Amino acid sequence: MIMVTGANGQLASLTLQELAERNVPALGGSRTPGDGQRHLDFDEPAGLDLTGVSTLVLVSAGYAEDDQVIARHQALLDAAVRDGVVHVIYTSLTASGDHLGFALAHRATEKLVKASGLDWTVLRNGLYAELFGALLTWTPDGLESAFGDGALSAVARADLAAATAVVAGHPTAHVGRTYDLVGDPITAEDIAERLDVVHRTIGLSEYRARLLADDTLLPFQPPMLTSIATSVRHGFLGNSSPDLAQLLDRPLTDALAVAADTAAATRPGAR
Repeated sequence: MIMVTGANGQLASLTLQELAERNVPALGGSRTPGDGQRHLDFDEPAGLDLTGVSTLVLVSAGYAEDDQVIARHQALLDAAVRDGVVHVIYTSLTASGDHLGFALAHRATEKLVKASGLDWTVLRNGLYAELFGALLTWTPDGLESAFGDGALSAVARADLAAATAVVAGHPTAHVGRTYDLVGDPITAEDIAERLDVVHRTIGLSEYRARLLADDTLLPFQPPMLTSIATSVRHGFLGNSSPDLAQLLDRPLTDALAVAADTAAATRPGAR
C-alpha cells in the first residue's frame, strides 16, 4: 500500500487525486485525518502507525524551524523502518535551491532517507508557479516585487503531484534515483506583461522590512521569503532539467499562465 503524508496539504492532496485517477490504491496520512485517512502526527512519534505501508511518500513537513522539521522526518523514518516500509519517496528541494533559507532541512532529510536502509527516491521539486505569482504585490500602478529581472524555473504544483504519482505507482523503477523537477524559467516581468501591467522592482532591504512588519508571518518566514527573493534576483533559481518532462511523458503545464492566474486572483477587486 502507498501512503502519502500531509494528506490535506495542497501537494499531497493533488498526489492522492492523481493516484486515484490512475487507479492506484493509496492512503492519506494526516494530523487531522478525513474519511479514509490515517491519523499521522509527526510530533507524536509513539503514535506513528505505518503498518501495511510498502511505499511511503514523505511530503516535507515544513512550516517550522529546521530542528523541528528534521526531528519530524526522523521520527517518521524510524517508524517506517520499524513497521516494514520498503520504499520512501521524499519531496525535497531543487538542486539549485541550496542558497534558500529552508534548504538545510531538505538536504538533512535526504541524508536521513539514504541512511535509513530503505529503498528511496528523492524528488527535488522546483518552487511552485503558484508561489511565484502569490509573492507579487499589487499597487495602483501594477505589480512590484524584490525579484528584479531574475528568472525562476517555476513549476505548476499539479505537475509535481503527477510526477510523484508516477514514481509512487512504480517505485522499483526509481530506486536510488534523484530527480530535479523544475519548469521553464519565467520572470516577474513576464507575469506583468501577461497581465498587461507594469512591474516595479523594490530593494531587498525594503522587502525584508515589510516582511518583518507583517505580524501574520511566523518568525522563520521573513528570512525564508527574503532568501527566495535574493536567489531569484541574482540568478540562482533559473536552472533547467529534463527530468520532469521525462517522468510525465508530456509537455509541462504553462508555469507562466499559472503564475499569472495566481497573481490576477490576488488583485484588489478580483472575483
